[in-house]
Amino acid sequence: MARKLSIFPLPGAILFPGLQLPLHIFEPRYRELVGSALAKDRLIAMIQPQKSGENSPLYEVGCVGRIGDVEALEDGRYNIVLEGEARFRVLRELDVTTAFRQVEAEFIEDPQNEVLSSVERAAFEFEAKRFALMQGYTVDWDSVERLDDETLINGVAQIIPFDSAAKQALLEAPTLADRCELMIQLMQFFALRDDDDEIVTLQ
Repeated sequence: MARKLSIFPLPGAILFPGLQLPLHIFEPRYRELVGSALAKDRLIAMIQPQKSGENSPLYEVGCVGRIGDVEALEDGRYNIVLEGEARFRVLRELDVTTAFRQVEAEFIEDPQNEVLSSVERAAFEFEAKRFALMQGYTVDWDSVERLDDETLINGVAQIIPFDSAAKQALLEAPTLADRCELMIQLMQFFALRDDDDEIVTLQ
């Protein structure tokens, strides 16, 4: 069923169902977006634009979040935490009079309680440790090992410092196993260096 969604197009930021995304809202149009959401259903649709600039074309898939914690500041800014509810696919952008953009979209029905095989999980943790070491990250691996597969894979996909195209590919992966395999490939790809010793990206 098609649904009208108010969108927050933010490059490099993705959200997964079941996870949280803290946001600082300061632009007037997005302050209007948050105010409108708080007055209605508290829903904001996160999606990446394909390039920078006003009214940039959008990627096809995003994730709807519900405003949980909210701090309204005196100057009109907000600090909010979005709680991911469902991925969606854009059908068309709507012609609206609001300062923020809106789309007609359909929700994507994701599989429930997905798990990885022991081999998939071990391969991911091995590559993640190599990537963290290369980037100089300090990680509590004991805590990581206690995470369920879905929280681990989606959580890392949401925060890992890949470029927008790579993060979008992770969001669009149809299953957890697909996302796990793609993330392993991307971590290996990101480990490559060019002649100037810069991290190689997909863009």
